[in-house]
Amino acid sequence: MDVMEWFRLEGKRALVAGASRGIGLAIAEALARAGAETVLASRNLAALEEAAARLRGEGCRAEALELDVASRESRLRAAEAAGAVDILMNVAGINIRKPMTDYTAEEYARIVETNLTGLFDLTQAAGRGMIARGRGKVVFIGSLTSVLGLPYASVYGATKAALAGLARMLAAEWGRHNIQVNCIAPGFILTDLNREMWQAPEMREWLKGTQPLARLGAPEDIASLAVFLAGSGSDYITGQVIAVDGGFSTTSVWPFEPRA
Repeated sequence: MDVMEWFRLEGKRALVAGASRGIGLAIAEALARAGAETVLASRNLAALEEAAARLRGEGCRAEALELDVASRESRLRAAEAAGAVDILMNVAGINIRKPMTDYTAEEYARIVETNLTGLFDLTQAAGRGMIARGRGKVVFIGSLTSVLGLPYASVYGATKAALAGLARMLAAEWGRHNIQVNCIAPGFILTDLNREMWQAPEMREWLKGTQPLARLGAPEDIASLAVFLAGSGSDYITGQVIAVDGGFSTTSVWPFEPRA
């Protein structure tokens, strides 16, 4: 058996929602390089077109598609324009960090619409085609807050926990149609969205004393798993929430060392 077949995506069409930067861009690039015809979707059409052109220059198949996941009209239009997709990567998301008691109704609505409602609509649209064809792969990008609590991100955490639940529910519902649905829960991945927070020396020192793999992750750490979950090697994996977090959610480290 050629084990590389488990990762090859030739003949597949993938839609990546939230593909203009960070984790979404890394996933889109990895899918395209694995052979998938990849649709990069987000609000930043100029960035998408640049990335798609770069991938085509490498011999990949890639195209850009404008998508504002917070707009129902935009996401339904994008789902129709993307056409039949075999792989759906739901990456788009936003966060506003503040005490729970300080969120405005507008902030709450914006986060929920972007992180949950919008992705539900995209998945519903793509899922209809997958069901009709009898195959498909859906991956939600959750968060550490899909599996544990962190302060000052209550609305974000609620949406990411909901994505983990949605992945499990759809896995149960769509398994009979040969559709696998999973959720990746990234840990502390350095992106433009959190770069400023991680500039603080005390944050870096805290991570070193807390996490067994004492470094920040990179978007590519998520992209590698996304490619696996998109390919045939994951055909018996569904309904899972998989943390890619340097061991943060499952371990604890301390300064004790046994004496010789």
